[in-house]
Order: sequence, then structure tokens, then C-alpha cells
Amino acid sequence: MGAWFLRELHEIAAPTIFFFIGFNLIVLTTNLILAQYFIAFGHFMLATTSALVVGKAVLIADALPFLRRYDRASLIKPILFKTLIYSVVVFFVRLLEEFVEFWLVAHNPVRDFPAHMIATFSWHRFLAIQIWILVLFLIYVTASEFNHLFGAGELRRILFAQNP
Repeated sequence: MGAWFLRELHEIAAPTIFFFIGFNLIVLTTNLILAQYFIAFGHFMLATTSALVVGKAVLIADALPFLRRYDRASLIKPILFKTLIYSVVVFFVRLLEEFVEFWLVAHNPVRDFPAHMIATFSWHRFLAIQIWILVLFLIYVTASEFNHLFGAGELRRILFAQNP
């Protein structure tokens, strides 16, 4: 059980750290832009929680058997395919998160959820964040595929060694 937990923790670390940095940069730049209007967009804990959700979504998507469909194709195909799959998984996880908050936290009836989504949900904000998630996934998957192509740890050595 301990070995399984450590393996899961190791697999979730890279995407969580990457998205932790990415989401906090988005929150920081958005707050800097909106500061002149005295509007606060988000905060550190929201970005951190989102990074954990996305990190878990990556683990869920990695467990899908069809994710390796284009592993033997030219590099652009697995990058775009995995980026799309990860983004779709996160899209549904984020919707599920909204549903859980609506149903379990606010104690609203399930049948009222579609009307709530149409009437009060901020689709512009949701989609803007989803676009950033797509862009961040494109960067993450590209780096991940290069790391896989060069061999485990080789990309790190190339980027951070004194004389690569």
C-alpha cells in the first residue's frame, strides 16, 4: 500500500507543480491587470486547489487505455491528442466539481442544476480558465513527450546541467 501511494505521489508531483506555478501566474497577472479597478480575481489557495484537481485529472486520464494510441506516430500527434484528452477530462472534472458544490454543499436538488448552470454560472470565466488549461497542457505534454523521447531525466539534464 505504501509503495502504491509513493508511486501515485510521484506521478502526480510533476503536473501538480507545473500547474501550481501556471495557475498562480495567471492569478497574479490577472490581479495586477484588475488592480486599477479594485477588483480581486482569485487567490493563492484557489490556484493551488485547481492545480491539485488538474494533477489528479492527469492521473485519471493516464489510466485510460486509449491515451497511448499515437505513441508510435510523429511527435505532434501524441502531443495534440493527449492535450485534447487531458483538457476534456479537466473540463468534466471542473463541471463535476460545480455539481458537487451545488448539490452537496448548497443542498440544492439535482434537477435544478441545469437551470443553475444556465442562469448563474459564469461561463465566460469558466471558458477563459479552460483555454488557459488547454495552453498549459500543451506546454506540459510537449515537455513530457520530449522527456519520454530523450529518456527519463535526460531533458532535466539538458536544461539544467552546466555543460549539456
